[in-house]
Amino acid sequence: TQTYHSLDPLPMQGPELGFQADDIEAPETEQESKQEILENKDVRLTLSENGLGRTKEDLLTYEIADVFQAKNLIDVMRRSHEARQKLLRLGIFRKVEVVIDTSRGEDALPNGLDVTFEVTELRRMTGSYNTMVGNNEGSMVLGLKLPNTFGRAEKLTFQFSYGTKETSYGLSFFKPQPGHFERNISLNMYKVTGQFPWSSLRETDRGISAEMSFPVWKTNQTLKWEGVWRELGCLARTASFAIREESGHSLKSSLSHAMVIDTRNSSILPKKGGLLKIHQELAGYTGGDASFLKEDFEIQLNKTLFWDSVLSASLWGGLLLPIGDKQTSIADRFYLGGPTSIRGFSMYSMGPQSEGDYLGGEAYWAGGLHLYTPLPFRPGKGGFGDLFRTHFFLNAGNLCNLNYGEGPQAHLKKLAECIRWSYGLGIVLRLGNIARLELNYCIPMGVQSGDRICDGVQFGAGIRFL
Repeated sequence: TQTYHSLDPLPMQGPELGFQADDIEAPETEQESKQEILENKDVRLTLSENGLGRTKEDLLTYEIADVFQAKNLIDVMRRSHEARQKLLRLGIFRKVEVVIDTSRGEDALPNGLDVTFEVTELRRMTGSYNTMVGNNEGSMVLGLKLPNTFGRAEKLTFQFSYGTKETSYGLSFFKPQPGHFERNISLNMYKVTGQFPWSSLRETDRGISAEMSFPVWKTNQTLKWEGVWRELGCLARTASFAIREESGHSLKSSLSHAMVIDTRNSSILPKKGGLLKIHQELAGYTGGDASFLKEDFEIQLNKTLFWDSVLSASLWGGLLLPIGDKQTSIADRFYLGGPTSIRGFSMYSMGPQSEGDYLGGEAYWAGGLHLYTPLPFRPGKGGFGDLFRTHFFLNAGNLCNLNYGEGPQAHLKKLAECIRWSYGLGIVLRLGNIARLELNYCIPMGVQSGDRICDGVQFGAGIRFL
């Protein structure tokens, strides 16, 4: 569950690289005596770079600084390999090669090594055309990038997206700290128009945002300010009176913080590791007419079992607390149900509703238990067949509004009442490390009045699943 996608600006977490560093070859064993000397004795390094154009030399100095700490040949090779990975991660080079040779010439040092990084820069401007999969929606994306804008791995991006439920365009600027790519800032301007048929709602957002990301111990932290002008309207003439009441213009200015600990081996179909994500948003204190405090979290644990099977458990939860006398907006509430959350229910079609239009809730929880196994008889093992998994699942959750005049015990009691749940089995297809598809047979249970169900076969596509 989450608020409407149109509230999120274009993603700007830096480049998603598909590069894989070549394996560094082991040293030759023919000249055993020389190899032994270089392995066991201290070496002296001379580093140089070839192929730099608009890239500032100090950027490379930061990224390859660790190579100077190497003590012997094996250490030089390992650190050079790591430095090559760092340079590729910047997203400004098409190719990075490392050449290690013994020092030669009149100025050659005893036990000296020459390490040369040969780089090929990307063009000043690159274009892209691709498709993107969201949570049960697809879109066509056209992009224009200016990588390495000012010579220190900055990136200026213009992106236009046309999708089944959403159309957007935006301009983003991304800048990492030299030598520490995980510490970065990004600035965004965007316009997003989304259609939400489960609520008979159309929403247009025009906004700007600034965010800063940085690691702290084993966590990744993100601080963000966002200002957005929101325009809500009815998607159909049959929209309920509650939706018509929500229509109009509003201005949201919010500060948010996110903390993520992710030890999974894959974000799409993990076999081991865990995820903890905590997000807080405070609106109203920096302007605008939306005032609320919003908290939500996500926990996931994965464990490999016998016969290459994986047991996965997930828990989501969230709370939206209005500040002042004004009610929360339909654009800020949580939504639950569908093939990416509680399977067996239609997309975001459970909880508070009016005349068939779903209004979202101010509190929710959802849990999932999955058993992933290889396909029966393992067809295509070691190849295409490994992209498929069968899975058995059990999902449960609830979405409601709370009376904040009551105590925590009353709130927990309400969240424990009328629990929706479902179970079933299906097939999962992993699309690289980008998205996944599910084809499930679902049996919804605990259906409440007003819920819309999808009994039987249900198809889902997305990047985030319960």
